Amino acid sequence: MTLGLARRQGDLLDDLTRFCGEAVGDGSIYGLLHRERDRLFPDALFADLYTDRGRRSVPPSVLACVMVLQRLEGCSDREATDRFTFDARWRYACGVGGWQAGPTSFVHTVLVRTRMRLRASSDPDRVFRVSKEVAAEAGLVGVRRVLDAAPLFDAVATMDTVTLVRSAIRGVLRVCDAALAGEVRAVLARDDDYVAAGKPACEWDDADARELLIDALVRDGLAVLSLLDGRELAAAVAEAAELLAVVVGQDTTADADGRFRIVRGVAADRVISTVDPDARHGHKTSARAFDGYKGHAAIDPDSEIITGAAAGPAGGGDAAMTEVLLDDMDTGEHTSDITDTGDIDERDSGDPGSDEGDDGGDASRPAVYGDAAYGSGDNLERLAQLGAKPMVKVQPAVAPGGRFSKDDFDIDLANHTVTCPNGRAAAIPDRDADKVQVRFAEHCTDCPLRPQCTTAAAGRTITIGRHEQRLAAARARQQDPAWQADYRATRPKVERKLAHLLRRRHGGRRVRMRGLRRVDSDWKLLAGAVNLARLATLGVRWTPTGWATAPAAG
Repeated sequence: MTLGLARRQGDLLDDLTRFCGEAVGDGSIYGLLHRERDRLFPDALFADLYTDRGRRSVPPSVLACVMVLQRLEGCSDREATDRFTFDARWRYACGVGGWQAGPTSFVHTVLVRTRMRLRASSDPDRVFRVSKEVAAEAGLVGVRRVLDAAPLFDAVATMDTVTLVRSAIRGVLRVCDAALAGEVRAVLARDDDYVAAGKPACEWDDADARELLIDALVRDGLAVLSLLDGRELAAAVAEAAELLAVVVGQDTTADADGRFRIVRGVAADRVISTVDPDARHGHKTSARAFDGYKGHAAIDPDSEIITGAAAGPAGGGDAAMTEVLLDDMDTGEHTSDITDTGDIDERDSGDPGSDEGDDGGDASRPAVYGDAAYGSGDNLERLAQLGAKPMVKVQPAVAPGGRFSKDDFDIDLANHTVTCPNGRAAAIPDRDADKVQVRFAEHCTDCPLRPQCTTAAAGRTITIGRHEQRLAAARARQQDPAWQADYRATRPKVERKLAHLLRRRHGGRRVRMRGLRRVDSDWKLLAGAVNLARLATLGVRWTPTGWATAPAAG
């Protein structure tokens, strides 16, 4: 299919354009797209998605506008094509004019194929990238960033172990050619054709029957894996076999009698569905679990422009996405004043205030805000290496029963000692390790403060990590009222932006795709669409000198 070109000169006499031009405000997304379509999404921007031969495509500048509006209004592909066909505002935004002047409709699969081409291209997230570039040129992106994440619920049903294993065996049979499928069926011992979906027949109230079923299913799965082991397989078969190996191994184990049973507990990084193998269990808090993914975002707190977006595994830590979300920050090369030399006694032994505290009056220094999920020692080190001022919260040191916490001990890495609240010093072991334990057993025996310190028979133990100095400095810094005022005024803005992203009008928290790659692309498309709506609200438009915000009225 070759690149189709949109009309760049609208019909001034077109009734729909004239009506919407008067009725639709310039500050709406429809007005922005109508006015700036060819500067935001010129057809040439998508030329790499098309070939030199074939029939003309629907102009990609029109499709880009449809995709933005579709994501903002939470429409399916069929609903989006219907809106394009019948909704005057959509036609006005896409710049196609009325029904007599421009294209009247297109098939909904055009949107499916366009997303597929984008995902396979070298620039899959160009809608989001364009929105960030326009905002930056208009002066709406500063040097501060606020990070946060929110649950994204998967679009499939979570499977139990029986359904997972049986579905994985069916998946192998589905992608095998006829000859290989015959070999696979020959090693299956259960009286099951593995054709129909769902759970097999079983007396589910009978514990022995359930155990026999699980054992038989696992043995069938292992027989299939043994048959395929060492063979040169097609990519689809290899992928299905790998998934079968994962689901068989994650939930079951062989007892002493050789029977396979379900493992008690939940495996780390457990696959929860063969329909969407990338979906995972996750926890928003210790009491609130969910299944699916996490949507991560970074915003500029002054303009509320989304500067970074990514989808990740539901069970992954928020801090792991820090570098991905800050990839647009111009931090330059930076070496922390606190360096790691390989020995725990020397790590973080410099002056923490020189790197972690005040920005030294340099307002141009990047600053990164985040809740305690971003306050790990590794992440503080990462921010220091990026040259960013860390405005992330660090969990306070606590001890059970309100006893002395680690902050009540004087940790002196330079002299390799830790002094307890009673003034007794213990040596830090001289080890090359990420963590070491300092034991006060000999000092706790006759210590009058012991009831306030520990109930352990072996006395108090303090764990020293390689980021100890950095974390202690961060905990001290966040006691500063000025720091707290800045944090409280800035960090909550990202929660409002996440609420905008996940509002019901946009489709809510339920993902529309399956697979991490697709969910990530869709999340970034939503971020780009929300950015464009924000640019419209801020009055951004093209001027002879480039993108700029409209001057304030009056």
